[in-house]
Amino acid sequence: MLTTIKCKYCGKELEISEALQHEIQEEAVKGARKEAQAEALVKLKALEKEKDEEKERNGKLLKQLEDLTDEVRSLRRKDEERELEMKKRLSQEEGKIKEELAKKFADEHELKDQEKNKVINDLKKALEAAQRKAEQGSQQTQGEVLELELEALLKKEFPDDGISEVKKGQRGADVIQTVIDKNGQACGLILWESKNAQWHEGWLKKLREDQRAAKAHLAVLVATDHPKNYGLSKYINNVWVVDRKAILILATALRFDLIHVNHERLMNVGKNEKMEVLYQYITGNEFTHRIEAIVESFTNLQSDIEREKRWFSIKWARQEKEIRKVIDSTHGIYGELQAVSGRALQTIKQLEGPES
Repeated sequence: MLTTIKCKYCGKELEISEALQHEIQEEAVKGARKEAQAEALVKLKALEKEKDEEKERNGKLLKQLEDLTDEVRSLRRKDEERELEMKKRLSQEEGKIKEELAKKFADEHELKDQEKNKVINDLKKALEAAQRKAEQGSQQTQGEVLELELEALLKKEFPDDGISEVKKGQRGADVIQTVIDKNGQACGLILWESKNAQWHEGWLKKLREDQRAAKAHLAVLVATDHPKNYGLSKYINNVWVVDRKAILILATALRFDLIHVNHERLMNVGKNEKMEVLYQYITGNEFTHRIEAIVESFTNLQSDIEREKRWFSIKWARQEKEIRKVIDSTHGIYGELQAVSGRALQTIKQLEGPES
């Protein structure tokens, strides 16, 4: 019977020879395992070292890459800065070139501009002078037209009076009216001045001087632009100011009083005191108020006549329209009856057309 022992590795009952063999194998396996673990540990350490080295290399490469990136960025930034600087310089140079060209252009054309401005200024002065001359000529023409109208009105309305024009270039007013009564006697002088321009107070003073020089009894200023508060006529500073519309009204009133005063003078020849009274009367307020009353009456009569003219014109137009309606209706009835009767109705020549 063989002696057996229990294997301390696997726990089986083995014969001594098998146990020894088994132990040797186990020792061999254990040794091999240790060697394998040691080898594996060496390889692991080698791998870890390699990994660390790889990590270190990667870190260095990453740092190099970052350094390169920073360098690239720096170079790009420098390029951009250089480009901006270049653009700035180009812009400055362009501005300088433009400024130099503008200055050169201004220098070259300054003389031409001065010549052009001189021509323009000369043309403006010539135009203004022509306009002033035209305005003066127009005012002079308008004044002459008013003067001719005044003279024509007086001659037409008072054919027996002496109406004389003051020649151009002679000092004085425009027209001198010598009032002649029905007996052919001269009763006084009326000095007429016409102004078709903007009102000027100096006209009154000049007309009084002309009146004294002409030894006229009365002076009348016909003004188209007199102050509005003067109305159609006003006696101011010993001069009658009258609107163009009231020339004949005032002339009639002044003639009437001059003839009346002259008759009174003739009736009292040699009576100096009465002549003084008459002179005071002519130059006094009573005479002025009388003339103003006559002018006002004539003006009212003239307004009434104009108003009646307008009223009759409207009335006649209205009546003419009604008559036209009656005639048109009669023509219509006559035409319809002719159509119904087959033109058997006797012809009425007044209602037939021109072709009949």
